[in-house]
Amino acid sequence: MIRSMYSGVSGMKGFQTKLDVIGNNIANVNTVGFKKSSVVFQDMLSQTVSSVGVNPAQVGLGSSAASIQQNHNPGSGMMTGVGTDLAIMGEGFFIVGDPLTDAFDNPTVNQSYYLTRTGNFVVDEFGSLRTSQGHYLLNKNQEKIRINPEEYSSFAIKDDGQVYGMNKNTGNEEALAGQQIAIFAPANPAGLRKVGGSLYEMTTAAGPNGTINFGVEEENVSKIQSGMLEMSNVELTEEFTEMIIAQRGFQANSKMITTSDEILQELVNLKR
Repeated sequence: MIRSMYSGVSGMKGFQTKLDVIGNNIANVNTVGFKKSSVVFQDMLSQTVSSVGVNPAQVGLGSSAASIQQNHNPGSGMMTGVGTDLAIMGEGFFIVGDPLTDAFDNPTVNQSYYLTRTGNFVVDEFGSLRTSQGHYLLNKNQEKIRINPEEYSSFAIKDDGQVYGMNKNTGNEEALAGQQIAIFAPANPAGLRKVGGSLYEMTTAAGPNGTINFGVEEENVSKIQSGMLEMSNVELTEEFTEMIIAQRGFQANSKMITTSDEILQELVNLKR
């Protein structure tokens, strides 16, 4: 009876964690580039009550959350018609840097790099592409993607990430030297660490040495679609179904605790 009570407690804790994850998924159903998560459970230690016979007699001691896994399947695309809205068609992430100008202009300043699938970039007053939080979109040379507004009247981004500008003097479209958007595809994207703001941090679980390689070529693998955003990969029908399962599981474990308590109460009453 005591074992069943503690097993019920562990079950309630596990389903509470599952509900927390589902709630976060649903809250981000409209978040651009969001990747949903799911909880994987495992049983806890088992107590051997008897070793007599062919098979051991064991009683389980409940369950626990083994891991919370991220699902990096691509979300659906939404056409916006805005040239600075970018979506990656395939694997990989955009590489962005801290919104610290000195970190790019001064080699002695340490620079932090992050990964993101959120492609709603904007152009600042200096012609640099930045996220809504101010992080700079980087090219394959680990520099800012920058379009000189005094030299080019407009620009476009091709599917290989190369930036082209319309020269004000000649009226011709020309490729901007060194301005090709970097895409990095970690070996294990589920190993990335979320740091908030739709950003991911590289870890040793995601790839060798936990470093971002700017030189990885993604031609014929991943393309960049301009004028489109990748939406969240959360499916509400799946989340509601999992929510019902988690709710019923929580209720069942709660009932297990109350049932064990009633039996204990009956034992106490036998003394009277």
